[in-house]
Amino acid sequence: MAEPDTYLLGRAEAEEARLKGQIANLAPDSDAQLDRIGIRPGERVVDLGCGPGGVLHLLGKRVGHTGSVLGIERSPHFVDLARRFAAGHGLTQVEVREGDAYDTGLPRASFDGAHMRLVLVNVPQPERIVREMVSLVRPGGWVASFEADYLAHLCDPSLPAWSRLLEAYGAYSEAQGIDLHVGRRTHRLFRDAGVEDIHVDAILHVYPPGHDRRPILRDFINNVRGGLLEGGFIAQADLDRDIEALERHLADPEVLVTSHIFFRLVGRMPP
Repeated sequence: MAEPDTYLLGRAEAEEARLKGQIANLAPDSDAQLDRIGIRPGERVVDLGCGPGGVLHLLGKRVGHTGSVLGIERSPHFVDLARRFAAGHGLTQVEVREGDAYDTGLPRASFDGAHMRLVLVNVPQPERIVREMVSLVRPGGWVASFEADYLAHLCDPSLPAWSRLLEAYGAYSEAQGIDLHVGRRTHRLFRDAGVEDIHVDAILHVYPPGHDRRPILRDFINNVRGGLLEGGFIAQADLDRDIEALERHLADPEVLVTSHIFFRLVGRMPP
């Protein structure tokens, strides 16, 4: 039986738009990570939680037309969007299927490599998905993880409204069993799952005025607004006041806004 859909940020139109923008925003960071793996033409690769497109085009160009990329996505609507994305890029080597990252039902050790980006930070029980992902890779094959850690997500000058909103969002996430700091743990999760030769680096960005991701805290809060209010994590009047204050602060070009820390991991299965 498939797990219930526990994706933290929901599937509404605003999240769809954010994920589509993320495809381009994070492409340089993912491209650099995939370059280090040395993916060869002809490889068979799986991407868990591909969303409406993710890195399917980046993987597809590396495996070429003699290889294959299988994207697995929980949401039927996102599956449809990802298929359109692949078709629009002429990626005949890319297939997208509806599936559960906790239990894909795919043959064990049947892929040359497996990739996942920003999945674990949005779902409970990340270790289960890591184990499932690792089980799909053949001996000697590669794994790649790109995960967030909220430690460095800040603004300067600081803003009490930012702190209150982030605290409410963190409490709501924790109540759903979701770890917003999972990025720093990925090296242990993959090592415990049997991955060897693990290499990790971390990147952080500063989002200038006008950047799509500068107001990402506001976007996340709006995505889970109903849950925050229903669960009593923040009162409506306080939420409205803090969102207004946050938007004024972000509009100031002298305010510095940093991204989350993104931990990029690559490793190998034992031969």
